[in-house]
Amino acid sequence: MSGELLHGVTVLDLASVGPAARASRWLADYGADVVKIGPVPARSGVQITPPFFSYSAHRRMKRVLLDVKAPAGREVFLTLAATADVVIESFRPGVVDRLGIGHPAVAAANPGVVYCSTSGFGQSGPRSQQAGHDLNYLAAGGFLHLTGKDAKGRPPIPGATVADSAGGGMHAVIAILAALRHRDRPGGDGLGRHLDVAVADGVLALMALSVDEHLATGDEVEVGANVLLGRYACYDTYQAGDGKWLAVAAIEPRFWTNLCGLLGLDKWARHQIDDAVQDEIRRDMADVFRTRDRDTWVAELAPADTCVSAVLSIPEVVADEQFAARGAFAEAEHPSYGTFRQVGPVLAGMAQAEDPYRVRAADATDTDELLTAAGLAPDLISALREQGVVA
Repeated sequence: MSGELLHGVTVLDLASVGPAARASRWLADYGADVVKIGPVPARSGVQITPPFFSYSAHRRMKRVLLDVKAPAGREVFLTLAATADVVIESFRPGVVDRLGIGHPAVAAANPGVVYCSTSGFGQSGPRSQQAGHDLNYLAAGGFLHLTGKDAKGRPPIPGATVADSAGGGMHAVIAILAALRHRDRPGGDGLGRHLDVAVADGVLALMALSVDEHLATGDEVEVGANVLLGRYACYDTYQAGDGKWLAVAAIEPRFWTNLCGLLGLDKWARHQIDDAVQDEIRRDMADVFRTRDRDTWVAELAPADTCVSAVLSIPEVVADEQFAARGAFAEAEHPSYGTFRQVGPVLAGMAQAEDPYRVRAADATDTDELLTAAGLAPDLISALREQGVVA
């Protein structure tokens, strides 16, 4: 679709899961032509195979299977990369260079390539070779420490993979788009960049409000340190009479005053940031909220400028009228699993599909089509397949 924002941008993605796979997912939803580069079946054990529905079932993506450890496979990859705009990889630092498919090798054939390396701690530093996952990077960046404690006094496991998605995936997308803009701007040099996307760095960026406060003031910045960290009753969660939960975020005084009035707690309207009475305010608010069920409270309070919302479960999110009105969910069809729903291209500027997405089985590839387009002769492609270099 020519109206898509990244129409004509070609991305090669060497990742199967994690931040890099999230990045290529969003790039594809913005209209980029994304080609997933996976291992041939003989080497399939080196990558994780996610469930069919993960990463939006790789809708609108093509797939090539290559053995990049074989010299011939490496040459095939470099041939594909010679005309690509973006290469994304998520190997441990140093691996792609040992394989001969790192940034120097690709840039030699394609100086304009934007080569994005995603890793947990980056390509340099004392932790660069450490393995990790989302929880590790949330821990390293201070996120877990300021998330509070669960019933057993432990930092809780978050309900979303914030490091992988925002700290890594969105971090990569932002960096890639900035590099493409720099490369293609009028009067630019036309050269690409090697982007060192560290997930932990992305988490640090997300934590900047608290980290900057510590750097500027020397304060410890613990849970309860300020309004956003639970210091005041106006920014907290409360249980309703049916056992479900409400989120209250009445930061501005006028919202707080509105809420106090509707709860029959006008006496606290002038004590929003009075530290001496926060426990009393919380107790009174909790008592009032327990008198009615969650949805009754939301129906009354949410439209009244009180910053109150329901804490929704995943099934409730899927059924929510706001997301339905925004066209947030799409239909997809899988040859083995049939029709199913998935989160659609919901980020600003993404084009919505009118028809169900037709996704493919995990073993379907576009190898012949893509290698032919790259200039490889049919007999060479057949020979490479017989050798187990492509599939």
